[in-house]
Amino acid sequence: MHTLGCRLNQSETTLLEAQLKAEGYALVPFGDPADLAIVNTCTVTHAADAKSRKLVRRFISQNPDAYTAVIGCYAQMGAEALAAIDGVDLILGNQEKLNVLSYVKAGKNPTPLVVRDRIVRDDFTIEFADEAAPLDWRMNLKVQDGCDFMCAFCIIPFARGRSRSRALENILDEARNLLGRGACELVLTGVNIGTYQLDGRGIVEVVDALAELDGLERLRISSIEPTTIPDALFDRMADAAHPLVPYLHIPLQSGSDRVLQAMKRRYTRREFLDFIFEAHARVPDIGIGTDILVGFPGETDADFEDTCAALRDSPLFYAHVFKYSEREGTASARMADPIDPDTANERSAILRKISADKTRLFQQHHLGREVEVLFECRQDGFWTGYTPGFLRVAARDAGYLKNVTRTVRVESIRGDLVVGTIV
Repeated sequence: MHTLGCRLNQSETTLLEAQLKAEGYALVPFGDPADLAIVNTCTVTHAADAKSRKLVRRFISQNPDAYTAVIGCYAQMGAEALAAIDGVDLILGNQEKLNVLSYVKAGKNPTPLVVRDRIVRDDFTIEFADEAAPLDWRMNLKVQDGCDFMCAFCIIPFARGRSRSRALENILDEARNLLGRGACELVLTGVNIGTYQLDGRGIVEVVDALAELDGLERLRISSIEPTTIPDALFDRMADAAHPLVPYLHIPLQSGSDRVLQAMKRRYTRREFLDFIFEAHARVPDIGIGTDILVGFPGETDADFEDTCAALRDSPLFYAHVFKYSEREGTASARMADPIDPDTANERSAILRKISADKTRLFQQHHLGREVEVLFECRQDGFWTGYTPGFLRVAARDAGYLKNVTRTVRVESIRGDLVVGTIV
């Protein structure tokens, strides 16, 4: 299996991997000889589309007799281009993607079978394999899907459908399974998590219900829209006894009011900044990251400088920077004044430099302090992991620390992480 794109795709791939194991499949690294490939695709940009096609072609060239299934967002939106690739057996959109094995069992197809059913708006449950295999890493937990916001640049409401929520008991059942197998941290995933609403419960009730489960050390929200975050989440993050970690990833997209309005975002620059300053004031040691979209049609130098200033002069400590990619069917695809690619590249580089500077300031803030680190992997004699606020930390230790939390005194900065000593 190969996954492109967001944490939501990753969480769905994990569910499918469990199904495959339950059916007797042995999973091998992508690139090794295989009888079956499932490529879970992304379509957020042209580059994501191209990468999906490249991966599919590469697998087929190496395994010409294998079954090749292409699923997910690009399968939903770009079936014609995928069907033109010789050797593809199945193109399965988002409505049916978790049922991919029922299609695979029917055997290879002389021409691609394309299934792109209309995505239903009903709230949902997920059938997951009740596995016993141990886990020693943080796990994604899908709680919501789809989006109603219809931002001008975004294809995802078309690829994923309208907002819908997963039944709470079904969420808790999967969470209990993951925790029982050893997972210490769960990461809530969805397209627009803050819009969760089912049976009178919102995202706060989901967080509180999960907090009651045995074995949960950390609960993290992957990404959430600024206008959907209840103040009550600040109280949970600030409470050292609550597993919800002090971390937010909140998409800004632009620091220009004019561009935000054209994007059909639901806040102003001032509202966004006021919100993150409030979060920073109310939640000790919170880490706040963002997404920024560069090169939106009509973005002027002044608009771009507003965005740079919003990143530079706020508590944000990193930004994922994306170049605008026109998506057919979105409102922005009909807009005039496209931005020259070279200009977009230059602006992206400037923002990434500011982001790196902000990350270094965040690192410096932690020098000499003791932090709690959940370790994830070992490389070159160092164990690395993350603090609750998502600071990456490395420390030397001869023992086995994967999925173990230790207190570390931060002593130095080395690139994108800090280095310390376990105390």
